Amino acid sequence: TAAVANSESSHWSPAHSSAIYRIDEWGAPYFSVNSSGNVIVRPYGTGSLAHQEIDLLKIVKKVSDPKSAGGLGLRLPLIVRLPDVLKNRVESLHSAFVSAIQAQCYESHYQGVYPVKCNQDRLVAEDIVKFGAPFRFGLEAGSKPELLLAMSCLCKGNPEALLVCNGFKDAEYVSLALIAKKLALNTVIVLEQEEEVNLVIDLSNKLSVRPVIGVRAKLRTKHSGHFGSTSGEKGKFGLTTTQILRVVKKLQDSGMLDCLQLLHFHIGSQIPSTALLQDGVVEATQIYSELVRLGACMKVIDIGGGLGIDYDGSKSGNSDLSVSYGLEEYASAVVNAIRIICDRKSIKHPIICSESGRAIVSHHSILIFEAISATVNTPAMNQIDLPLIIEGLSEDARCDYWNLSDAAMRHENETCLLYADQLKQRCVDQFIEGSLRIEQLADVDGLFDLVSKVIGAAEPARIYNVNLSIFTSIPDFWSIGQVFPIVPIHRLDEKPEVRGVLSDLTCDSDGKIDKFIGGETSLLLHELEGNDGGANGRYYLGMFLGGAYQEALGGVHNLFGGPNVVSVLQSDGPQSFAVTRVVPGPSCADVLRMMQHEPELMFETLKHRAEEFHVEDHDNDGTNYATLISSLARSFHNMPYLKALSPCSYEEVHNSATEFGASEDEQWSCCYA
Repeated sequence: TAAVANSESSHWSPAHSSAIYRIDEWGAPYFSVNSSGNVIVRPYGTGSLAHQEIDLLKIVKKVSDPKSAGGLGLRLPLIVRLPDVLKNRVESLHSAFVSAIQAQCYESHYQGVYPVKCNQDRLVAEDIVKFGAPFRFGLEAGSKPELLLAMSCLCKGNPEALLVCNGFKDAEYVSLALIAKKLALNTVIVLEQEEEVNLVIDLSNKLSVRPVIGVRAKLRTKHSGHFGSTSGEKGKFGLTTTQILRVVKKLQDSGMLDCLQLLHFHIGSQIPSTALLQDGVVEATQIYSELVRLGACMKVIDIGGGLGIDYDGSKSGNSDLSVSYGLEEYASAVVNAIRIICDRKSIKHPIICSESGRAIVSHHSILIFEAISATVNTPAMNQIDLPLIIEGLSEDARCDYWNLSDAAMRHENETCLLYADQLKQRCVDQFIEGSLRIEQLADVDGLFDLVSKVIGAAEPARIYNVNLSIFTSIPDFWSIGQVFPIVPIHRLDEKPEVRGVLSDLTCDSDGKIDKFIGGETSLLLHELEGNDGGANGRYYLGMFLGGAYQEALGGVHNLFGGPNVVSVLQSDGPQSFAVTRVVPGPSCADVLRMMQHEPELMFETLKHRAEEFHVEDHDNDGTNYATLISSLARSFHNMPYLKALSPCSYEEVHNSATEFGASEDEQWSCCYA
């Protein structure tokens, strides 16, 4: 059996790994595996050339190596942002609509907006505005801080780019949107609640601003999946047909019906099929045509979000994890549905706007983390002390043991398992009674595991402990059961032979990942021991397609803050990439401040405590006061995550920053133990 296993492993190739992890299905066209068995990024999608491919393991090495070795000296976990991928997503979405518009002789154009709630990071929003400027690509906001963010970013964008103002509104929100209009931003105030029209009418008159107004329609078309809870007649947002008519009447009475120019709707995220999409678009276009008939100066139909991505590579229309279409099919379905209704009603084709967030940002961000330990394999027979087991057994347990031995001699596998289970239960009872030592119980446990393995019973998945907080970095997994592709980013030229689940650092039973794409309850992984020829014996995993929502929704459970973040661009250098920006993750002091603690005062309290208890220059254990205070200072400055052992000496640690208020440069130049 061992020879066969070795033979299979020797014939293993990166293509085999790519197949079992479905990388070519969910990862195309941005992720693949190279001949070295490492996951690579194709930053320009299908347009990427071989020399432009970026090896993720090389990024990790550059980021985590000490500064003395040419690295950045950062610890994992790590978010790798890929602006090249982000740009390609914006361009691909626009191109899909342009192709559909040209193919169907549609007589208007497409201009999308990015809903900043998906990822409010400044660089993400600024990059989207920059990349989308040639296409009049704008932003959507759903709150006052998001509106301020969008206003600031769009000052550098295309003047025709839309600023769509969604969400619940008060007088301050509406006033802010009207100020944006005064600043020559192409602002649309979308009415989510009927009473908002009164605020818009009153405040626009006071500020002498002629607003552009939109209404969000509450469609009958309903998305039945998890993400469709905001759709249908009982959805959270939008106006019914009765409410829309009342809004039209109020605007007409105020002489502002010409301000109504946009119709917005949202079926729900991750629309699974183009059939459902077309149903919603047809219904909305009928409402749009009626608003035209009623005298509104309609110009834009905003189809909202819902453009899904394929998390599991199944191309299925019956799952929250997948969609049965691509960008081209999505755009074609939208354009076709609007065109047919407008032509039938002899209405001018409207500008098509979409609020595709998940589809734009999901691919550009990769979470990389390390497995730091795993549960031990089943012990070998020579590791089990059989005489020690027999020595303390009760009469019934001894019978079970000899019956197990006899069944093993007769190769009766099911009988073996029966007696092994009975033996284990009797020994547990004896241990609880106090008549069996812990060494004996441990050997019985090992014997049971060994018997189960030898007769071919399903071996339980091993637990891989990862240097990560699921609550912080993958909150959608524990909150709504969202599954993301998780893959080793290296060693894919080796056969993964261990079934494992992932357990994070938090003191919480929910801090584990035990659901994976393909409906799996465990993930094929490699053994942790040994040097893997490139990662110095470490084992790195990547979570992909997580660029939307995870960073904004993540909390600080157990006071684990966010990871370090690096931006990586493709370059023509020897490594094919350049790290263009580094954003260090929150330190222990930072996360303590989030919970209203004052780290500076805490540090002073601990210093005084050391003085109070007369910590001398040299204690019995060899430490001294300066070293103790230095350790405390570093603990406040360091990230909450575990730090891999490094070869730096105790003297280097002692000579690092000793004051809590050390400058940022000093903090990052420390050599951490």
